Amino acid sequence: MSDHLRYAKASPDEQLGALETLVRGNGALMSVLEILRAAGLPQALVGGGAVYQTVWNGLTGRPTWYGVKDIDAIYFDDTDLSYAAEDAVIQRVGALLSDAPVPVEIRNQARVHLWFGEKFGFDVPPLKSSAEALTRYASRTHAVAVGLDDLGRLNVEAPFGLDDLFAFRVTPNRLGKSRQAHIEKGERAKSVWPEVEVMSWPEDGTELV
Repeated sequence: MSDHLRYAKASPDEQLGALETLVRGNGALMSVLEILRAAGLPQALVGGGAVYQTVWNGLTGRPTWYGVKDIDAIYFDDTDLSYAAEDAVIQRVGALLSDAPVPVEIRNQARVHLWFGEKFGFDVPPLKSSAEALTRYASRTHAVAVGLDDLGRLNVEAPFGLDDLFAFRVTPNRLGKSRQAHIEKGERAKSVWPEVEVMSWPEDGTELV
């Protein structure tokens, strides 16, 4: 087994431990998490490439931010669903994150249903939490996010587990209904990390297990 796959068959506890070690080893990512916690954003998490690509880079010996385009920072506040309220958060917290190594995109997950249909062509029901947003990601592999609690402990949200992540396997998430997004993200991942295996989107309507 290739060394970069050393956690592919590990136990869930071992995988969680490896994830925490790799995330905490990324000083800039930890700084972002600490700023989000200090800013008081409800249910603040960082997911997407900043997390799974940190893992892939760490396990393949690449530079920490190799291939990472941006940092997806999400939070959940359903007390005010106006664009103005979200924009105020984006401006306030974005200023605190201006030194991040790549651009930071901050989005209130309570508002996603208001603009999703226009952008992606189909409507979705309102989310109930930041963690639930991960269940709609195009690929299960990417549905991993982290945050810090008040005591500085790492909170990991991974609704589909960590097996795909540590197996370098981009697996489609039919719950997300984003076939094209899965294909595009898979193609990019394969071009940047040749170790990655991209699983095809099921065309027969069956669910992945």
